Formats: sequence, C-alpha cells, structure tokens
Amino acid sequence: MPVNKGLLSIVENNPNFSNQALENAVNEIINVDEDDGYLWIKSQFDLQTAIDDNTVLTTSQKNDMKETINSAHPHLNIGGFLKDIIRHTASIVDASIMPLAIDGTQTETFLGILQNIDAVQSLIPQLYGGTSSEKSRSVNDHVGTLNNIFITTKDSSAPVFTRLKDTMTYLRDRGRILGGSNNFPISSAQHRYYNTQLITLMTTFVPDSTDFQQTLDNAVGLVTDSLAVIATRMGEEGFTQQITDLIAIRDEINVQVSLEKSNLLGLPDYLDTLSEYLSYAGLAGDRDLASVIANTAQDTNWQTYFRDYEVNRSYLNPVYATDTDDRTEAIDQVLADSGLPDVTDPKDFDKVANKAGRDSRINSANFDRLTSEQVIVRSCVQLGIPTANRTIDSLSGALLRNMNKHDRDLIVQKFDLNEDADTLS
Repeated sequence: MPVNKGLLSIVENNPNFSNQALENAVNEIINVDEDDGYLWIKSQFDLQTAIDDNTVLTTSQKNDMKETINSAHPHLNIGGFLKDIIRHTASIVDASIMPLAIDGTQTETFLGILQNIDAVQSLIPQLYGGTSSEKSRSVNDHVGTLNNIFITTKDSSAPVFTRLKDTMTYLRDRGRILGGSNNFPISSAQHRYYNTQLITLMTTFVPDSTDFQQTLDNAVGLVTDSLAVIATRMGEEGFTQQITDLIAIRDEINVQVSLEKSNLLGLPDYLDTLSEYLSYAGLAGDRDLASVIANTAQDTNWQTYFRDYEVNRSYLNPVYATDTDDRTEAIDQVLADSGLPDVTDPKDFDKVANKAGRDSRINSANFDRLTSEQVIVRSCVQLGIPTANRTIDSLSGALLRNMNKHDRDLIVQKFDLNEDADTLS
C-alpha cells in the first residue's frame, strides 16, 4: 500500500512532468560557450532549434540537413547531439516516441510507459532468473536519460556531462590563450558565423517555394566544411586527448539514447511476449491443458516442460529449500524430524532385521520365516556387503550403517530434486 504522508498533496497537484532537469544540465554546457567566437556549441544548438522550428522546410529536408551536418565529424557537432538528447527525452515524457495505434492516434502515455517498464522489471526475474540489467532492460536502459544518467554516477568517475563541460571549457580557455589570430580560434569563429548565416537564411524561405534548395545546400555545405576545419585545427594544436574524449563522450551518449529508443519502441511487444510465456506456464498446473500444449508444441523444450511438469512439481517442497551451499544442518534437521535414524543399536538384531524388511532395496519375501540373524545375513548378501568370515555382530553393524546411510541419501536426493525443479533452466 502507498505511504499516506504526502499522498493527498500529490493528488491535489499536477506533476507537470518534463525533461527540465536535463535541459538545465544541457544549458550549463551551452553556457560554457560565451558566444564570442571561441566555441561553437551555442550556434550549433541554435541552428538545430531553427531547423526544428522552421515551418517551410519539409521533414525530409530537415532530416537531410541534420544528417549532412552530422556526417563528417559527429563528435564535434556538440550542439547537435545535445539537441538530440532534449528531443529524445521530450518524446518520452509526451509519449510521442511510442508507436501510433492502428487508427493513427497516440494512445500511449508517460504513465503507461513507466507501468510497462515496471512490469518488465518483475517478469524478467520470474522467467529468466536474472536481473533486468542482465537483459539490458533495467529502468535506466529505458529512461536513463530522464533519470540523470548523464549527470550523476554511482562511483567516483565523472558523469558524462561533467566530462563534456570540462573538455569544452578547456578548449575555450586554450583558444583564448592562443589568441584571435591563431587558426583554431579562427576556425571556431568561422563555423559559428556559418551557423548563424544558415539560421538567418532559413527565415527568408517562403512557403510553396522550391527556389531555395540550391542556396540551402550551399549554406549547409559551408557549415559542414567549417566543422571539418575545426577538426583539422584541433589536430594541429595537439588537442589529441580532447578529440579522444569528445569521441568517447558522443559514443557513450549515442549508445544510451539508441538503447532507450530500441527498448521503448519494442516495449509493448516485449512485454506481451513475456506475459504470454508466463500465461502459458500458468496453464501447466492443469494436467489436461499441459497435455494439449505438450502435444501441439513443436519445440522439444516446450514438450519437456509441460510433460514433466507434474513430476517436477511433486519434487518442490519448502522443507528441502536452503539458502546456503552447505546443506548439512538442514539435512540433519529433516532426518531428525523424520525420526531418523530410527535404529541405532546394531546389537538389537530384531530392530535391524525389521528395518531391513522396510528397505526398498531389499527383497523381503519369506523374511517372516527367517530368524533376525538370517534376515541380516540375507540382506547383506542382497546389498553386496561381504559376509565371509564375519560375525553376526559385524554384519549387523555393517548392514545398519548401510541402511542409515541410505536413509540420508534419500533425503539428500529430495534436496537435489527440489533444487533442480526450482532452478530456472
């Protein structure tokens, strides 16, 4: 049941879910660029925003522009991939990332996404025995970007956004030290200029006009070419570590966003599949239905599971379940609870003989016609216990030890069968 403290306050207020926390973190990185020509993040970000907001360009034209700009040096298109993260997280919050219904409407909600993720967290351990993380289906594998995965870490390593901010701060400061006449700051200012020129150009486009395509392509080409110049100048200035860091940062962000997109797009079908498997497994308790499934399934694993279900279920007993690898104490307790060993004195030949008569390994036919000593000797013969040149006391002791060990072995077998039936395979 939910915690009552504060429950009324959330019921009476709208949560206003948004990706604002991520946007704030992105803005901290953008603000490293003071828009003075020594960095290019802000102009890239503004360009992406202008492309998104333009009402004349088609979706295809917008995508072509973004892909062209991003194609040459994606690790340097920092404003671009930061804008992508904002787009991505916004599409989760408003659920537009999810597939549309058959009639073309969006029926999914943010709550529905979270509920489906929660269901997966419960079903994976039930069906696979491992954690959702092992299947790349943890909460953060679906919505980690909204859960501050780029802003915080669980260990001492620096978060992705911190590393990105530090790297760009270093490049800005080095650019200022090198001075405005150095090729690296010049290339940065040039790229910033072409970004702003393209932004201005897009404001001149008129609806239903196709005359601007060549001009647009040329402007995009200047943006792309100038970004390539930055890459060259960074190499000339020895920014090898910064280049390596930016590539790693962009790759880490790209892998996370791609994983989330893939997981979320496939979430409904994945959840349906897991639920379906669990539903089939739930039918195994009905002997007739289990038989139908075993007889119609073409996969041998399904046939085995449903045909052997009754037998395996009979092996399950909480008495034989242990949490440790050392089962000695648990086995001793079950033996004691079962009244075993029930015979401890090998010199009590009558009790030893009676126990032999109850041993499933021994054929006790006509034992009622024999003396206890004769039963002991015959039982030893059947169990392969040497009898030559041995006294009845020795034989009785050997037989009793054998039978008591067998009692223990049967209990151990029940522990084994319970563990085997209870282990996912």
